[in-house]
Amino acid sequence: MTKDQLLTRRRALLAGAVALGAAGTAGALTLGPEDGPAPVTAPAAGAQAGRPLKPSAYRLQPLTGYGTPRTRAAPLAVRHEPFLRVSGRGRTMMLTFDDGPDPRYTPHILDTLAEHGVRAMFFVCGEMAVDNKELLARMSDEGHVVGNHTWTHPLLTQMNRGQIRSEMERTSDVIEGAYGARPQWFRAPYGAWNRAAFQLGAEMNMEPMAWTVDTLDWTTPGTRSIIGRVEDGAAPGVVVLSHDAGGDRSQSVRALRSYLPELLDAGYHLTVPPRRLA
Repeated sequence: MTKDQLLTRRRALLAGAVALGAAGTAGALTLGPEDGPAPVTAPAAGAQAGRPLKPSAYRLQPLTGYGTPRTRAAPLAVRHEPFLRVSGRGRTMMLTFDDGPDPRYTPHILDTLAEHGVRAMFFVCGEMAVDNKELLARMSDEGHVVGNHTWTHPLLTQMNRGQIRSEMERTSDVIEGAYGARPQWFRAPYGAWNRAAFQLGAEMNMEPMAWTVDTLDWTTPGTRSIIGRVEDGAAPGVVVLSHDAGGDRSQSVRALRSYLPELLDAGYHLTVPPRRLA
């Protein structure tokens, strides 16, 4: 299946997938220079929509959380819900991009992030990554975090355990070969989680990550609409979901160029999770 076909399939599956995955989106991730993920907390309140952005001279400095961890991490516990928020000092947020890398759009997103000294997370699909390994290498060089988003972007709740394992393992293999390390984060396509996904992710040393604010850019609603969703949803702890593949993502590229400097002017600290010892 080509990535341009994802839009049609996503529309058909989204309603059911949201219902399947919504019950598991209550975790909060604590970030620090050498801290691993904190235990899942009680359900957290969502982003406060409509909060105006206030000018600030604050600018993000590159995150320094990628040194060697002090101690070897214990095997991951199997979680029952994904992380959907981050917590940190001040106005901490995280930008994430799904379904790529796509040579038509991902380089422009990377250029904008580099221009502002911001790191982000990219949840990549193996069938896209295998033909665009140079973009994964660039993500590694520029300090971004690459996560596993399966090989073909299937609905995991309709697959058996062996099929899910294959989707995840093949993608992790490609990421390791191009990025230089195996992924430590996993995101279920459509946000549809099941027990097997949590179990297999933990076995492969990957924590589950969801999101707080969905820009709905996959519906191509218009650049201003995407910008508005980010600005209205901006709040401490928010994880923003956008896409760099899966269809025409030119609106997503233009929107990032607008809302990213506004978030920084408003004092938001755009961060990524620290690397854990595998």
